[in-house]
Amino acid sequence: QRILRLAEMCRRLETEDEKVLPFYASSLAEWEQQDARRVLEETPTEPLAQALQDYVGLERFWQRFNKAKLEEKALERALAALVNRNRQLRQLLQQYLQGVALNQKMIRDFHAF
Repeated sequence: QRILRLAEMCRRLETEDEKVLPFYASSLAEWEQQDARRVLEETPTEPLAQALQDYVGLERFWQRFNKAKLEEKALERALAALVNRNRQLRQLLQQYLQGVALNQKMIRDFHAF
């Protein structure tokens, strides 16, 4: 039930392009795609393969789910990189401000001398 709810949510959030072109471009060569089609058209003989035939309809859901997970991981990495860059910039700013404060102290000490 959870998977079906997620599939419904995904369908509602699809972009217009995804609704028109629901399939992802394959990285397989033409002959590999033909072999895959031939294998999929054959009737499975193993019990597990027969059971998996019942879930072929969820393939699109799993494609979208995996795509979303990959995007989530990419965003997590980008966030980590930004957090690291922010930390570095804060350190540089702190060093700069310490240098300015030290320079002002030296100027005050020089004028007092």
